[in-house]
This record gives sequence, structure tokens and C-alpha cells, in this order.
Amino acid sequence: METTSQAVAQTPAAEDGQQVPSARRTVDGYLEAPFPWYGLDEAFTGPRWLMQVGTAADGAVEHGSIGHGDEPSVRHETAGEDRGKFAVVVTVAANPVRRSADGTGLLEATSVSSAAWLAGVGLLSFTWPGQMDHSLRDDWLDQQTETAWVLADDLAGADWSTLSLPVDGVPTPFHYRESEFGWVLAGSTEQGVHLGAYGRGMSAYGLGFCVVKDVAEYA
Repeated sequence: METTSQAVAQTPAAEDGQQVPSARRTVDGYLEAPFPWYGLDEAFTGPRWLMQVGTAADGAVEHGSIGHGDEPSVRHETAGEDRGKFAVVVTVAANPVRRSADGTGLLEATSVSSAAWLAGVGLLSFTWPGQMDHSLRDDWLDQQTETAWVLADDLAGADWSTLSLPVDGVPTPFHYRESEFGWVLAGSTEQGVHLGAYGRGMSAYGLGFCVVKDVAEYA
């Protein structure tokens, strides 16, 4: 059975959960999106940077990520190293109908679970154990990605708690969970998009989100 999170996984930018700085796209993809982008609100005064967008089979932009703080890296990390402080906000268009990659069928609509899965896999792509042999990384990432799927499809489960954070100044409920790798949260906005976020070294409890007025400034 195809889950919401699996449907999102079929979009090009989400393949294998790879969201690394070297794969960043230009601002063009962000400007083509028919929905507003979200980032941290004005309380955050650090660096902001574009990551990448994900598209549907017809090329329409469906989701994308904007980073805040230190650009995360997986280079030569060990358990005792400072891996930096960052938070990434994932914006997902609330699409009721999505076509499959071959154009022959329909995929399940995007939802809060879609945002939760994209955020969960995004966190994994930067936090694999540095002491692990590189030959084992793919197996580890596959296993953890499947776990992220399961968790995202059970937002009412015991692994998630509820956290209220401001979105455009309005208190908004989010699903929230922590792990040894960092934290993940997901919710919806009044602007017709779902929000996911993940981070490490920055507390999620003090965050607020708002519409990005001019995404081109982040290029």
C-alpha cells in the first residue's frame, strides 16, 4: 500500500533523502513555486540559505527547503565533534491530487505526514554516524529512512508529542519528536502549505515561522 510519505519520496528532489549543500539549486526553482515559502521569523538573525526544491512529474514545484544557521556537514564527524547549530524549514504544497511519475495514475495527496517524512529524511542526510564505515552507510540510511516513513505515517503515535509554535504570529500545533540525531516537527499553515522542520544544536521550543517576503534575497 502506498503511503503519503512514500508518494512524496518519488519526487526527484527527495530521492534517497540527499539534501546536501553541493546539490543546492538556484533561486529559480523557488521563484517558480505557486505557493509561499516559509522560514524562521525575524527573531532569528543568523545566516539563511537555499537548499533545493522538489518537483512533480510535470515539473511543478511541490516542496523545498531553506536552511538557517551553520550549514550542516557530514564530513569526518565523530560522536564528540561539534556538528554546528542549524534549523531547516521544509515547505510542502498542500496538493489534493498528484500524478505518478509516469503520468498514468494519481498519488495520495500531500499532508502533514509528507512534511514530517521530508524533514525526517533531511535530518538523516546530515547526521549519519561519523564512526560508521562508509560501506555500511547506504544500508544504515535505508533502514533509518524506512523508520522515518513509519514514524511520519503515525503522527498520533507515542513517538510524537505536541508543540505549539507561532506561524505568521498565530499559535499553531505541531507534531514534534527528538532523537539522538536532532529534532523533527511538522504542521500546517493557514496559507495552504504544510511545514516540516528539522535541526540540531538549536532548540525547537523557541522557534517561530513566517512567510519569506523575498526568497531571492537568500540566493
